[in-house]
Amino acid sequence: MCLVEKVRLSGGPFAIAHCNFHLRGEESDADEAFVRGWASKYGIECHVRHFDTLGHAASEKISTEMAARQLRYRWFGELCKEHGYEAVAVAHNANDNAETLILNLLRGTGLKGIIGMKKEGFIPDPDYADIPLRRPLLDMTREDIEAFAKEHGLQWREDHTNAENEYKRNKIRNLVFPVFKEINPSFVRTLNEDMKRFAEFVEAYPPETFGPSVLVPPTASTNSYTVQEEEWDGSSPVIQPKGMLIMDADKAGEYIEGHWEQGDWIRPLGAPGKKKLQDWFTDHHFNIEDKHAILLLKSKKDPSHVLAVAGFCIDHSVRVTAATERILRISIKND
Repeated sequence: MCLVEKVRLSGGPFAIAHCNFHLRGEESDADEAFVRGWASKYGIECHVRHFDTLGHAASEKISTEMAARQLRYRWFGELCKEHGYEAVAVAHNANDNAETLILNLLRGTGLKGIIGMKKEGFIPDPDYADIPLRRPLLDMTREDIEAFAKEHGLQWREDHTNAENEYKRNKIRNLVFPVFKEINPSFVRTLNEDMKRFAEFVEAYPPETFGPSVLVPPTASTNSYTVQEEEWDGSSPVIQPKGMLIMDADKAGEYIEGHWEQGDWIRPLGAPGKKKLQDWFTDHHFNIEDKHAILLLKSKKDPSHVLAVAGFCIDHSVRVTAATERILRISIKND
């Protein structure tokens, strides 16, 4: 509500996009009604999309949070293309940024993980990666936002799950940050300033560009794999041990797991152009049984486009680079 009020007061044209993820029952519907009411009061166009978030998470084998992220950013991109909007603004604030930094540090991170969010970026969806993503509230703390809301007589709704400690981020926010505040009442601003300094350092002294991945394949008959999605800190070159592949999750987009069919093709990592998978199999001495047994990851948009031959090769389009934020790690199962 702070974001839309700031944009409204700026006088520029804008519209609202509201996601109903159906994760909190009647509360989710009440949130939608509240946003629709505000938009109607000021004559602002309001786009609303209902999502089966839990269904998407189950079908894609990802967390609920990641499912909601994928769904909303893809929809934002679709709206921009359909209606000609030039950018998307989201309401991430300084507290969100500080929480992200602590989470990154706790699980282990590199330069990318300690830089934090940027005020200017692009939508994290491979099909809409040219659409600017802006965070106008990134310098504002939660206290700043509440003060602005009270000063301008804004109403808002609270998500009751913010007070629960089921998720890691909530534990950081509700249990750890109060202790930090006792030590340094301005710790949120301090951490955000630290992230800015790290970003300035990396900009002045950028790490070396990622080199090509090193692949050491297992035997072709292996057909028991796991596909795991995780964040990538971007601090070191991709080193892929025997039996493992690492690819950019955002570039891969939505994918399906399957097996070889006539017409399948791939552009092997580092190759100048695409190649029929049948020819790739021949080059690598696959027999008929191996060709039909090996697991493939295929693009959901174009199922004939093979993104990865498990244990052997990834498509050049999904290679990990210095801009990668999330990866898919394909590993042989240890049965």
